[in-house]
Parts: sequence; structure tokens; C-alpha cells
Amino acid sequence: MGWNCWAHRVACSGSDQLGPLFGDLMPGLRLSVCPLRGRVDPRLLRFSAGATACTLAVVLLIMDVARPLGLGLLASQVAVFAFTAFVSFQWSLWAQIFARFIWPRIEPPTELEDARPARFAQFFGFVFTALALIFFVVGIDVPGYGLTALAVGVSVLNASTGLCLGCKAYLLIRRPEPA
Repeated sequence: MGWNCWAHRVACSGSDQLGPLFGDLMPGLRLSVCPLRGRVDPRLLRFSAGATACTLAVVLLIMDVARPLGLGLLASQVAVFAFTAFVSFQWSLWAQIFARFIWPRIEPPTELEDARPARFAQFFGFVFTALALIFFVVGIDVPGYGLTALAVGVSVLNASTGLCLGCKAYLLIRRPEPA
């Protein structure tokens, strides 16, 4: 099946085609905009948290043994957090893996969640892991291990129970919407 939007294959029909805008420059171009871009499958959030927890746990295990590899792996996770927080959850590395290998084997979600709390949580992950990376690079390992372990713990909690602490923080600090 040719779905225009992997994250919302049921809801997206591809009606907002951008191809006509670029038709003269690139004939046959078919781009679409998902009307539910601000929504996300809750199973993706848990998968992403699990993948993040595994990545950061490996960082903690190999940092003393293979420091350049540990730094590279931590830097790649920092980049994933940054992309997810500032660009799009649906196009992050973990979302792409989820879309290609897990989505085809499961039923569509019964409901979608607002992506803003999850992206806010990704921003916190970005801050903690970026600080950890800086500490590791300058040779101050104790705070680097502490921040990385904190990120692992929060990710394991999210992956195993669905409790997203960053999402809860978002809901606590956001302004109430006018009635």
C-alpha cells in the first residue's frame, strides 16, 4: 500500500499535494503534507525511549573501554534528540526504524497523542546528553556519567511504563488554552 505518511497511514490521504508547486522544475514530483503532523503514535514514543535507553546504556558501558566509540555514540544520540526536539518526531532515526520494521507488522493506533509534550521531553534529553557529552570531552567524567545515567533511567521508565517525565513537565508548565 502506498501511504503518503507513515505515521498516520489511516488518517492521511495525501490531499495536500506539494507536487504542483514544483511541477515545472521536477516533473512527477509527489510530496505531501500530513495534516496530523502534530500527532504521534504512542507506541513510537515507547519504542524511541527503549532504543534511546539501549544506546545510552551502551555508552555507559563502553566509555572507559573505548572512549572514542562511546563519545561518537553519545554524540549520535545528542543529534537524534536535537533533530527530534527541533525538527520532527516523525522523521527521527528511531521513528524511521519503527516505520520500516514495526509499523507494517502491527495494527494502526487506536488514538494518536499530541507530539508537543514528547518533543519537549526530547529537548530535555538533548540538554542532558549534550551536557554529558561536553563533560566527557573535557575530561570531567563524573557529571558525564551522572547525566547519562539520568537519561537512561528516564528512558527506561518511559519505555517500560509509558510514563514520560518530560511530557508531564510540559503539561505542568504550559499555559492553559483559552476557553
